[in-house]
Amino acid sequence: MKVLVSDKLSPNGVAVFEKAEGITVDVKTNLAPEELKAIIGDYEGLVIRSATKVTAEIIEAASKLKVVGRAGSGLDNVDVPAATKKGIVVMNTPGGNTITTAEHALSMMLALSRKIPQATASMKSKKWEKSKFMGAELYKKTLGIVGIGLVGSVVADRAHGLKMNVIAFDPYLSPESADKLGVSLVSMDELLKRADYITIHAPKTNDTINLINKELFAKMKDGVFLINCARGGIVNEKDLYDALKSGKVAGAALDVFEKEPPDADNPLLACEEVICTPHLGASTEEAQEKVAVAVAEQMVDYLLNGTVMNAANVPSVASDVLQTLKPYLNLAERLGSFQGQIISGGLQEVSIEYSGEVAEMNVDPITVSLLKGLLHPILQEDVNYVNAPVVAKDRGIKIIASTTSASEDFISLITVRVKTNKEESLIAGTIFGKSDPWIVQIDQFRIEAVPENYMLLFHTHDRPGVIGNIGTTLAKHSINISRMQFGREKVEGKSLLLLSTDGSIPLEIIEQMRELPHVISMSAIQIY
Repeated sequence: MKVLVSDKLSPNGVAVFEKAEGITVDVKTNLAPEELKAIIGDYEGLVIRSATKVTAEIIEAASKLKVVGRAGSGLDNVDVPAATKKGIVVMNTPGGNTITTAEHALSMMLALSRKIPQATASMKSKKWEKSKFMGAELYKKTLGIVGIGLVGSVVADRAHGLKMNVIAFDPYLSPESADKLGVSLVSMDELLKRADYITIHAPKTNDTINLINKELFAKMKDGVFLINCARGGIVNEKDLYDALKSGKVAGAALDVFEKEPPDADNPLLACEEVICTPHLGASTEEAQEKVAVAVAEQMVDYLLNGTVMNAANVPSVASDVLQTLKPYLNLAERLGSFQGQIISGGLQEVSIEYSGEVAEMNVDPITVSLLKGLLHPILQEDVNYVNAPVVAKDRGIKIIASTTSASEDFISLITVRVKTNKEESLIAGTIFGKSDPWIVQIDQFRIEAVPENYMLLFHTHDRPGVIGNIGTTLAKHSINISRMQFGREKVEGKSLLLLSTDGSIPLEIIEQMRELPHVISMSAIQIY
């Protein structure tokens, strides 16, 4: 079998393929999309980093391709749904870049505090401006971490060594897990009020795009320092520039930008208070070798033995069992994904009940699939079918799975109850026909809905005109409704409306609909 390495990869990673009996490897980097499309049909395996874009068009041309391996965690350059549809396994190496990304954030924070890049530039221009570059100590300062995932946890640990006071905002982290990390869990408003330094370690989702904006800058301490080594777009760059010019923000350290590479006329690049690097968070020799060897070993094991490790779209199940479980794995992941996008607060407990025929199967892989779906909206590419149970355990989430042969209304039923520190939520689903996943209950509301693509979930007061107002708002913006389900408690009580749309909904339209009369709450959902 042939493997193509289309991005720069550590020689030790390439050597894993070269030593594997039954596999040959070609290294061809810097391929244009048309060049990759022309040759991809000859290969069973494709190894990438961030440069190669594995689009639906490339996947369509990949007639032999069995596996795509990403040396790193991010998969935003791979069309995972298209690969899944064609039966191609997509693997990554989550956690391989954790230490190096955390260290980069801390390096940026130190350099920002002591104005090291500016002082270096001054000296290299033959100047000696000692009094110009007065710095600030980190000792006993308060560090606010936005997002305590793999990287944020390491940053917190290292910051304790610098004798900093560490506080964090993470709506999905339980207080017990925060205590184990030695971190005080606070609201976003309190973090903004108290932090001398704010570092971003949240994934980029619909909820975090433009998270740090004009409104939040206004709530920060005067003279705060901001570090973003997570994802571009989480910090609104225009609002950051304004905050820097006003003095609200004393300095910013950026490894990521909304557009990469940023435009030459991006005003942040000319701002003296800004230090920046070209997305170097994962760029150390150690990290690149680690992820290169890891992805090569995973791909070799899959191509030669059929063993699936760290897959983003296939659970670790024997191929003969997979065919039987596949509809339920799909259903469970979609139920989890749906639930993960409508809940609020730190996850404390997930209770899964399997009823009917599904209870006679091995439900362990189904539970893993559900956890992966539940945690993905929160942690993105840092969670997969292999590590989902471990990630849940590390975050202090109690998992309870039970089976019962009885199922009154359905041949098989999966019921998921989620408890957070703010609320409890229930969702139940079944298989319609041979393989179609359906949601049949959300909390107390009975419905029949297909969990797919783009969805909007409304909790409203049951009053005339509510559905009409929502439909009119979407129509005004040329957004088509493909499906609609409605349920209510009683006449003039509370009701639930679930819509499927033909495309994603821009944030400004979501905010408009949240302000409509009798709308209690609304969640925008995307099922991958």
